[in-house]
Amino acid sequence: MLYNSRVIAQDKPLYLDYTKAIDLRVEDLMSKMTIEEKAQFLNHVAPTISRFGIRSDRWNQSLHGVTWNKPTTMFPVSIAMAATWDTVLVHQEATAISDLARAIYNGWHNDPDFQGDKKGLIYRSPVVNVSRNPYWGRINECFGEDPFLTGRIGVAHVKGLQGNDKNYLKLVSALKHYAVNNIEQNRMSLSATVSERMLYEFWLPHFRDCIVEGQAQSIMASHNAFVVSDLGGVNIMVQGHEKGQISFEEAVAKSINAGCGFSDKEFMQYIPAAIQKGYLTEDKLNESVARVMRDSFLLGEFDPQERVPYSKIPMSVIGSENHIKLALKAAQESMVLLTNKNHMLPLDKTKLKTIAVIGPHANVFTAGGYSGKPTNPILPIDGIKNKMAAGTEVLYAAGAEISAGKPNANKPAFNREEEIKKAVALAQKADVAILYVGTDLTIEAEARDRSSLGLPGNQEELVKAVLAVQPKTIVVLMNAGPLTIPYVKENAPAILEAWWPGEQGANAIADVLFGNINPGGKMPLTVYASEDQVPPQDEYDVTKGFTYMYLNGKPLFPFGHGLSYTTFKYSNLKLSANSIKANESLTATVDIKKSGKTAGDEVVQLYIHDVSPSVKRPAKELRSLARVSLKPGETKKVTFTVPGSKLAFYDEKIHDFRVETEMIDVLIGSSSEDIRLKSQFKVSGI
Repeated sequence: MLYNSRVIAQDKPLYLDYTKAIDLRVEDLMSKMTIEEKAQFLNHVAPTISRFGIRSDRWNQSLHGVTWNKPTTMFPVSIAMAATWDTVLVHQEATAISDLARAIYNGWHNDPDFQGDKKGLIYRSPVVNVSRNPYWGRINECFGEDPFLTGRIGVAHVKGLQGNDKNYLKLVSALKHYAVNNIEQNRMSLSATVSERMLYEFWLPHFRDCIVEGQAQSIMASHNAFVVSDLGGVNIMVQGHEKGQISFEEAVAKSINAGCGFSDKEFMQYIPAAIQKGYLTEDKLNESVARVMRDSFLLGEFDPQERVPYSKIPMSVIGSENHIKLALKAAQESMVLLTNKNHMLPLDKTKLKTIAVIGPHANVFTAGGYSGKPTNPILPIDGIKNKMAAGTEVLYAAGAEISAGKPNANKPAFNREEEIKKAVALAQKADVAILYVGTDLTIEAEARDRSSLGLPGNQEELVKAVLAVQPKTIVVLMNAGPLTIPYVKENAPAILEAWWPGEQGANAIADVLFGNINPGGKMPLTVYASEDQVPPQDEYDVTKGFTYMYLNGKPLFPFGHGLSYTTFKYSNLKLSANSIKANESLTATVDIKKSGKTAGDEVVQLYIHDVSPSVKRPAKELRSLARVSLKPGETKKVTFTVPGSKLAFYDEKIHDFRVETEMIDVLIGSSSEDIRLKSQFKVSGI
């Protein structure tokens, strides 16, 4: 809720007294409100409650930039940010996003002639659902398949959004979508059937991290039959799950009684009647109002703006040079070098007279979901032009389609056969070909799961045709979900995973290709070798073959994988103890040396493995990580701490986590499949 300070009366009531405790202020304001006003307060798009000057928040989005009717800085999509494995950078990105949000809020508070949407301070971000299902259409919005990595990235993001002031919140971070949300098809009517163990081991740990450690102030439920409500959730409960068998008054009451405290127009319309009919008590309503209202006070919406430290953030931060530089750095760190045969990369741009830039992604900008408008989006072809040597010629052809577009009378139909011929002809003329291929929002997006894990459209045909005539071909993948491309892996000299990398992403791609930066990103998900490896979409037990933890067979590219233009030497793994109790922690140290001639980043990954578990446990389980930057010849000691609680599994017999007395492998490496050092310790008891 957004409070209009201009309606403050001279005789200030207690709820406007910022020297008083927040709980007292909340209680005072609620005591002055009617049931109808309380119902209105819980509708995020309600009219202003004029007696108190409370304007509805109108929820906003900020997954990788603030969604506004004007441009704001667009960072890489969430899955790309996860590929950085850099929690410090993620915190910086989220801090920049919250700067943008507060700047807009401050702008319309301070300027009566403010132009632009007047956004509030409750932001539905981050998405911390895990990408258990590689076909899921919203992988661009999430942080990958691993609960531990998602928790680390999620906590950093939440803290960046909400700020670090001891008295005020910068924004309210609303985690989404609680909890088992991983399919788009029939998402508004399906019921996810999950075992108790899988729920606590796989689907919930990252939510817990973001709430307990990150202190996220809000959580948004998914549409599935678990908890309600995502946007329109009450209506979906009545019309979808219950198929009209319950009334709106009953649905509203069930939602509030289940803990859903903030929703849509149905709350405002039906809460009074739900109380009148006995479906809902006023005490229960007050619980919801108090929770939401408390955040309004913490945001400083009932206080003079000069008291709130974030009120000083100016509109000039929007599109600022610092944010653009940060967007570039984020994109650079997100780049994952998947293959690099015979050191094909980096390219020596001084020796290139002609570059063929080919592919359906080469001359378009793909933003990703919930992205707003970018300030200055760079096209991939322009990224090459910005970074290449002077005098180099660039040849361009689309060559293929990602998906067949709708017929357009004002635009000639795309002739796939002719376009591939054009691309081949240009590739033959050039010194090197750069192929930009992948997916877009017509293939994977909200309400749209993928139908295949391969390259969509006729892009693989294009890749084959270009490779046949140009042995110096680099494939740049621009996608979100994993792409199963065994032919490309086998035949292309180099593959770079670039994701949908935000407004500066094209420059970051070119920086990697020409060696201006050394790639250090790692895959936050498994790329399956075959679609046959993937269990059915309605299988929620990940032990049946989902993710790197339980994968059947070898992946095409493993979780945690990512190459560098240099090499790193791992040595001197030391554990703090040979044996610990379940309530103790283990510390591991390892030396990482930059043994090549080029500076670079390495993401050091610590996995554990139960040697003889009593139940099926992961082949490996990520339990710590560190991204380190090293100069040539430099050595750094990396220290990891693993608490005993991270060794536990959920025992359905006792309905709780427990740690077994057993031997545990400690595996440290550059990916889940590239383990460099190994040791072992014993859990000796409680």
